[in-house]
Amino acid sequence: MKIEATKITLHEMCFYAYHGVFAQEQRVGNHFIVELSFWADIAESLHRDELEETISYAEVYEVIKAEMAIPSRLLEHVVGRIAERLFATFPRMQRIALTLSKCNPPFPGEVQSAAVTLEASRS
Repeated sequence: MKIEATKITLHEMCFYAYHGVFAQEQRVGNHFIVELSFWADIAESLHRDELEETISYAEVYEVIKAEMAIPSRLLEHVVGRIAERLFATFPRMQRIALTLSKCNPPFPGEVQSAAVTLEASRS
């Protein structure tokens, strides 16, 4: 068997955080949803049932949780920080697709969420 790629996805990670341009957002906070897919060199985990052959989903979540706890004005800045820390923390991670959604953004009109998606690779 020739392995083309291995993708792991963490769906709908929910956080309450204080990201936003407006002072009200920074004081009151809001609900955010993070979606992460990452491609990694974890081929050995298909043959060996050992955690050290893959990337711990729990550890990935903790990295995202820590970055979400740091208030930022821009969603773009948050996804940039998360991406940099993921690549620094997990050497096996080769590529990511990361979406950060702000639920009920504070602007006129009915909008369920506003989101920023970043796709990045190690190289």
